[in-house]
Amino acid sequence: MSSSILLAQGFMGLELVHWLIIIAGFVAVVAFLTVGLLVSNYKRCPSNRVLVIYGKAGRGDAARCVHGGATFIFPLFQDCAWLNLEPMQIEIPLRGALSMENIRVNVPSVFTVAVGTTPELMQNGAIRLLGLKTVEIKKQAEDIIFGQLRQVIASMQIEDINRDRDKFLCNIQSSLEPELAKIGLVLINVNITDITDESGYIEAIGQKAASQAIQKARGDVADNEKMGETRVAEAEREKAIQVANANKVREIGTREARREQAVRIADLDKEQVVGEQQAAFQQEMHVKDAEREMRIRLAEANARAIEGENESQAAVAASQATLQVKQAESYQLGETRKRESEAAVLAAQHLAMAKAAVAEAERIEAQRRAELEAPAKAEKARIVVEAQAEADKRRIEAEGQASAIFAELEAQARGQYEILARKGEGLQQIVAACGGAEQAFKLLMLEHFDHLVDASAKAISNIKFDKVVVWEGNGQNGTSSTANWLHNMARTLPPMMQVMKDIGGVEIPEVLASLGATDGKAPAEARAEPVAAAPER
Repeated sequence: MSSSILLAQGFMGLELVHWLIIIAGFVAVVAFLTVGLLVSNYKRCPSNRVLVIYGKAGRGDAARCVHGGATFIFPLFQDCAWLNLEPMQIEIPLRGALSMENIRVNVPSVFTVAVGTTPELMQNGAIRLLGLKTVEIKKQAEDIIFGQLRQVIASMQIEDINRDRDKFLCNIQSSLEPELAKIGLVLINVNITDITDESGYIEAIGQKAASQAIQKARGDVADNEKMGETRVAEAEREKAIQVANANKVREIGTREARREQAVRIADLDKEQVVGEQQAAFQQEMHVKDAEREMRIRLAEANARAIEGENESQAAVAASQATLQVKQAESYQLGETRKRESEAAVLAAQHLAMAKAAVAEAERIEAQRRAELEAPAKAEKARIVVEAQAEADKRRIEAEGQASAIFAELEAQARGQYEILARKGEGLQQIVAACGGAEQAFKLLMLEHFDHLVDASAKAISNIKFDKVVVWEGNGQNGTSSTANWLHNMARTLPPMMQVMKDIGGVEIPEVLASLGATDGKAPAEARAEPVAAAPER
């Protein structure tokens, strides 16, 4: 019994050692991979390049640029690329550019550009030039330079371009640098090899300047010869005076020279002392500046080293935390899937039982529905047949009534048409018998005169007359004034009818006007044309 226990304990110890060896090997592998990952992702940037970090750059930027120093690249989240800072020479064989005077100028030149190192220029270069070859970068810069150089030449005159090169180069620089900065480049140098024009204007300017210089030189020679002769005479005269004065001044000059020499020696001694003190002060100041610069650089190097160590330790801690999180997630995922499998088995059982219960309920429902729907469907079919029969009956009756009404209306229309046709034929016969439409109209008006009288009586039936006073007087020729008044009123009826027609648009048959004539003819006033007709309203 004891031997078996010892054997079991021995096996357990061997298994424990085995697990410890596995864990130690795993830890060593993880440490090796971590160190390798840190070493491979810690990038050091040389002075002639720009390190561009893209991906999750932070601060909302598309990329982070580093010039000099070093930084850590987080794998899976970031990646890096390089921008070369070496200068690029671009030859611009510009020909036929129009100047302000519309003269074509040839300006072959060489431009030297490079990627800028300011934060804004490095950011623009990372956005516009990252991944491009040197030839492609030169092509972009060449297009920009061509356009801006033409624009500068168009804003200047040929004489200014040829004479004031500094102004020309300044205009090129001020116009070109903002455009190159948009793609991250900076202008280093501009070398204008030659300036010519197709029309020979610059050559003519040179010939003119040479001719003017030659003429000026010849005039200066003639002036100098004339002045030389005058100066020789004056020199001989002044020479005698100077000899006399020289002897006098010599003694005075000797004394002043000695005094000035003594003063000069004293000044030189003083300047020497001051210079030595200033040199010592400058030397001490340079030493102090060098020591301060050394301390600053040493502090910056220490800070960068500490920063790199902190970043490395932070990366190791982040890797360990990630490992622990993944282990916990694996354990959680295994437990979750186990519980999900058990729940899925129970859910399948419950689902099967529920489907069986639903199928049984559907079977019972279908059986009972069949028992109830059979009489209902029969009753529904009977009602539908009766409704269709009733509808067909009503439709046939409606069609019969419509046909009868249509026949009745058609017969009435035909009767009215026959009546009007016969009436028209009768009117044509009446017109033919009377000898004209006017005589026939008079005849018809006489037939309906009683109706017109009735209508007139009804029109004035509501008018009440209190009384009618007639002043009777002796008329001429034995006639009474009342008879004359009636006769005159009958004679004025046709003019009144004309006035009513012209003013109110009321037409009264002329047959009424003939009633006022004594001899069967209209009076002269009726036949007279009105002097002025009122406008229709």
